[in-house]
Amino acid sequence: MSAHREKAAVQKDSSADMTALVRLRLDISYDGSDFAGWARQPNQRTVQGVIEDALARMLRLDPPPMLTVAGRTDAGVHARGQVAHLVVPVAAYSAINGTMPRRLAGLLPSDVRVWRVSVAPEGFDARFSALSRRYVYRVCDNPVGVEPLRRHDVLWHPRPLNLDRMNAAAGLLLGEQDFAAYCRKREGATTIRELLRYEWVRDDRDPHMAFATVEADAFCHSMVRALVGALLMVGDGRREVEWPAEVLAARVRDSGVTVVPAHGLSLEEVRYPDDDSLARRAQETRRVRTLNAVAAAEAAAAAEEAAQTPSQPGSA
Repeated sequence: MSAHREKAAVQKDSSADMTALVRLRLDISYDGSDFAGWARQPNQRTVQGVIEDALARMLRLDPPPMLTVAGRTDAGVHARGQVAHLVVPVAAYSAINGTMPRRLAGLLPSDVRVWRVSVAPEGFDARFSALSRRYVYRVCDNPVGVEPLRRHDVLWHPRPLNLDRMNAAAGLLLGEQDFAAYCRKREGATTIRELLRYEWVRDDRDPHMAFATVEADAFCHSMVRALVGALLMVGDGRREVEWPAEVLAARVRDSGVTVVPAHGLSLEEVRYPDDDSLARRAQETRRVRTLNAVAAAEAAAAAEEAAQTPSQPGSA
């Protein structure tokens, strides 16, 4: 939506109904080093809490408006391409339309920025309308260590890495799978995800720097960092190329998989469909998540029932 059309639409809504609401899209980046993750938590400094408090001050809203985010990053994880939405009164937004990023820059700490605020297209949902999330994990295998200026966003791995082996292993993980073996279990949540892309490349400017690009329709808790940890073991020769796929097929957490530290991970991009397809995508995502969650719950209940049922004489 163009700036002129956006302003006209807001002014029209405002004049028609002073109680009208408008949905806004925020494009955000942050250094996650000093945050306890995205989600607001009591007595913790979080990205959501900091931004919502700044918005409340700027828009003079009490209680603060609530943000819905594309990816709820863990403590220490960074973001260059985070996306969120919120709903606010049209009157509050109209008063400062076009100046929100600059005003927020004066209210937010230096480790978080809101680069763009725009009226969201009809049907837009930052979480459910997304087609995919793309993360990058940065690793340095220089035996001497990481460049000090990069120590907050690059993991030091002191063993040399063979990226050909790692990419061969990554290729075996692609597609729609049950990633329970690489996720921290959450009650009632499905672990079925579609891994769209997983590849490792070297930095042309520094042969010791390796970047993993991991893209999926969505990620479950700790999934990216567990996938990276598994492939680092393949890359330095401690595990065979087929091992990560064998772990995946087992569908249970493997103690051999190390969840790598958060600071090397950054959310780089969230992809959305064309405006005309946003509402349909959100509806499809909610339906699939619900069906997968129900199927997972039914499977767990069946397994528990089977475990509690005494075996019959002569049964295998």
